[in-house]
Amino acid sequence: MEILLWLVPPAVVTVVAMAWVSWLGREGRGEVDREVAVRRMGAAIEHGHRPTYAARPHQPDRSTGVAVRPSRRAS
Repeated sequence: MEILLWLVPPAVVTVVAMAWVSWLGREGRGEVDREVAVRRMGAAIEHGHRPTYAARPHQPDRSTGVAVRPSRRAS
């Protein structure tokens, strides 16, 4: 059991860090005014930007799973 004592300091630091982060984040981002939220959503909807995707040409899969050596024909 003594061999696991080296795990105690990292575990304590981890628990303290988790408690500190949860205490800092307890207030959250705060309340946003309803009018501001509606205005932001309206602006996002009006923007209407749709992502464009470039069409990729279809490339057949050449892999057969078998290694084929080039033929050694004498020309």
